Amino acid sequence: MPVRAALSRLLRTGLAALLPLLGATAAHAQLDCEFNGRGVNIANGASLAGKTGLLRCKDRESGELQREEQVQNGVSMGLVRIYEKGKLAKEHTLNAKGNMQGRAREFSPTGRVLRDATYDDGQERGLVRSYYPGGQLRRAMFYPEGRGDRASVEFTERGQMSALRCTDTPVLAPVVDDAKLCGFTGGPSQVELFDTRGTLRSRLSYLAGKRVRTQNFYDNGKTALLDEISGTQRTEQSYSSEGIKRREIVYLLVERTSIRQREQAFSEKGTLVRDQRWNSAGEPVVDDSYYLNGQPSSKAVYSGSGDARTVEVTEFHDNGQRAAQGRYQIVGRGRQVPIGTHQRFSEKGTPVAESSFDAKGRVTRERTWDENGELQRDDEVFEDGSRKAFTR
Repeated sequence: MPVRAALSRLLRTGLAALLPLLGATAAHAQLDCEFNGRGVNIANGASLAGKTGLLRCKDRESGELQREEQVQNGVSMGLVRIYEKGKLAKEHTLNAKGNMQGRAREFSPTGRVLRDATYDDGQERGLVRSYYPGGQLRRAMFYPEGRGDRASVEFTERGQMSALRCTDTPVLAPVVDDAKLCGFTGGPSQVELFDTRGTLRSRLSYLAGKRVRTQNFYDNGKTALLDEISGTQRTEQSYSSEGIKRREIVYLLVERTSIRQREQAFSEKGTLVRDQRWNSAGEPVVDDSYYLNGQPSSKAVYSGSGDARTVEVTEFHDNGQRAAQGRYQIVGRGRQVPIGTHQRFSEKGTPVAESSFDAKGRVTRERTWDENGELQRDDEVFEDGSRKAFTR
């Protein structure tokens, strides 16, 4: 509503400067205001200049109280109460700068507290609580000084915990015992989280405020995700709703980051279809893939370092016979340039084609064979794409 927006601006900017604006919107909303029990024209910016007392505004048509606020020397400062349909909805205190200071609360139509917070010059500080209309605790968050991490806990309307976030020190008491829940006492903690239906969604474990284990569940109770830290290694596994592992990633934890070390992908039946590995610097070492029948599909082996880094790639037919083989130079952002001799083979293992490349990845020679292994073509290839029969 226009008048509510004006009143909100009034809180932030100060009463005297916004009285003309409030008066203009009040005319549309038909508000009647009084100051210290006497009617006042809030459209007149000078009507409260330099005065101290209590300003009260009501809806002219219904007579319902809309707002009460203390005024000091013509400025909104002190206790503010906001009403909806005649019932107290919010109350807080403003400092000399027009910012919230101290306790601030919000209420339901039945008078129950919905939110309870503490402010310091407009910034939330300490424990801030919110509640369901029935009175049950919904959420608690701790706002530290400065820009530190915020610890929090959430509950369903049934009273079951639905979310937890820990920081490097326990700060959520007396709402919850996060010294225990976040693993500051008695070793790693065990925490269960539920959804609004009362279904178990996660099992968590914390140690000294750090999450060291996460297990998430599907509706049928089977594991969807398992994420666990042991020493400097983190392992993340994901599963299908049938309980079959589909992916596993292993990370090396280094200071404030993690480096992927191994990633495996599995089929719907649980057979391995890809296996990738990296060294401690995050550079790829091996990349193998497999057919669903278990035979290898391709193998890539990396070697060297920096600009001299190369990868040897071997492809296979699904009967296990080698299908192709070649070496690549790795340049730029993982771009691969073919170098040396590249070969292709039939399902019987006999050669069918061969290409030779120079150091810039340009083909210089091509050979092909028929199914009986007889040489069919042997061409020298030039930079413009032209070719001629190769001669020694």
